[in-house]
Amino acid sequence: MSPFEDSSNTDPQNMDGSRQEPRQRRRKKKTGRNVLLVFGSIVVIAALVAGGFVFNLINSFDNKSGKIADAFPVESSRPTKNADAKDAVNILLLGADSGGGSGENENLANVPNAGRSDTMMLVHVSGDRKNVYVTSIMRDTWIDIPGHGTHKINAAFSYGGVALAVQTIETLLGTRIDHVASVDLAGFKGLTDAVGGLDIDVPLTFKSTHNPGYVYQKGVQHMDGETALAFVRERYAFSDGDYQRVRNQQVYMKALVNKMLSRDVLTNPGTLTGVVDELSPFIQRDDSLNAATLGQLGLSLSNLRSKDLHFFTLPTSGVGRSADGQSIVLPNEAAIKELADALQNDDVATFVSKHGL
Repeated sequence: MSPFEDSSNTDPQNMDGSRQEPRQRRRKKKTGRNVLLVFGSIVVIAALVAGGFVFNLINSFDNKSGKIADAFPVESSRPTKNADAKDAVNILLLGADSGGGSGENENLANVPNAGRSDTMMLVHVSGDRKNVYVTSIMRDTWIDIPGHGTHKINAAFSYGGVALAVQTIETLLGTRIDHVASVDLAGFKGLTDAVGGLDIDVPLTFKSTHNPGYVYQKGVQHMDGETALAFVRERYAFSDGDYQRVRNQQVYMKALVNKMLSRDVLTNPGTLTGVVDELSPFIQRDDSLNAATLGQLGLSLSNLRSKDLHFFTLPTSGVGRSADGQSIVLPNEAAIKELADALQNDDVATFVSKHGL
């Protein structure tokens, strides 16, 4: 028992005679409700804290975020979950850049049924709710798109919208996607400013091509929204291009997780309201991924901490050229098969441990 909890069996009472929850228990519930706001950054939003303003947060998210019509493929084409993974939750996150800052002109967040995506992430929430695994998928990964042959994975949107993108990932990983959402990278700017900026551990020194003359120095750097947006967009400054950009986006998310779980954010209704208001307009989601669903999932993650969030990239075998001369990322088919099995058995921990991720 926490030394801050009352060791007696009698909880304090409210003025109307109803029982109050111990403070530590209430704090855990707040953390669970709020942790999914982090995923809402590349992600999704969840996090609804207890209090009188929760109704406004629900309305704000549900009304300001958009819905993706026909987000899933026909049922007959979809995989089912093994019994071991029946309680796990898989959320596909699709990122786009309306500013074209990272090389794409189509804006998936505003055109939910077509376009291309700069960023793809699969969020796997373990059935026991003790861990969350975020797998980044390189946009140039050369794989089979059902009904269209072999192409870069992000071309699935052009051929069949979000539903085909979901089917492509489900086919690749042999697991069922429970929810799907897209977020425009431009939303990161307002989100970062809403939490008072982020302390981001920059992996290497580089000169920005989006903010001419600005140099990101290796090490921890406090970033405002504009600086963070240029950071997650950058790929031309790196010899390995998208590989480093994906790593930088993961570093950004880790910094956001730490900030969102801090007392300054969790106990500040104004900050939380600002986060929801800033990010919601940049999010498109399937019909079932509403604030109530996310809030319930957040509650089930009440004991989750930043150390329980694991980020890694879908295994690849380097870069190459397609028969028609495109620069592509080659998938590591053997390792991807291992990941697929791990997802179906809800044992991603073993996969991560084996590959040192």
